[in-house]
Amino acid sequence: MIGLFFGSTTGNTEDVAVAIAEQFGPELTQHDIADEGLAAVPHYQQLIFGIPTWDFGELQEDWGDLWDEIDQLDLSGTRCALFGLGDQIGYGEWFLDAMGLLHDKLQARGAEMIGYWPNQGYNFEASKALTDDGSQFVGLALDEDSQHGETAERVSRWVEQLRAEFPA
Repeated sequence: MIGLFFGSTTGNTEDVAVAIAEQFGPELTQHDIADEGLAAVPHYQQLIFGIPTWDFGELQEDWGDLWDEIDQLDLSGTRCALFGLGDQIGYGEWFLDAMGLLHDKLQARGAEMIGYWPNQGYNFEASKALTDDGSQFVGLALDEDSQHGETAERVSRWVEQLRAEFPA
């Protein structure tokens, strides 16, 4: 089983979570952290987290409320993938920063991070969500503001990638 945990203010991150869940089918269970928090995280060995970046590289409010709780999780032996939403035009200096912050926090808790995504096809100035060599994002990068037409194809390709990277 795969647990998908997301926070969403405008509904965009939730819409992506639904699209991911539809493609995975019954092997995936969604959790809106605004309603359920992170209590169910320890029940999964495979996790997907969805996080939008707000304003100038800030956490979405539901993630901000639970941020310190992540420090209590033991994610040793757990594979984790991330998807993030941001606005590369309006906030190009902070594109997907929240995803980068979550990546580092989960990795520090022992998670094995998977689901990295190429950074080609985006136009931004800076991002904390890039790998050390800058060649990839640390998760699926989505921009519903200026690249909405790319989302369905990116989600589909990423789900196929995760199917290969998650253990059977």
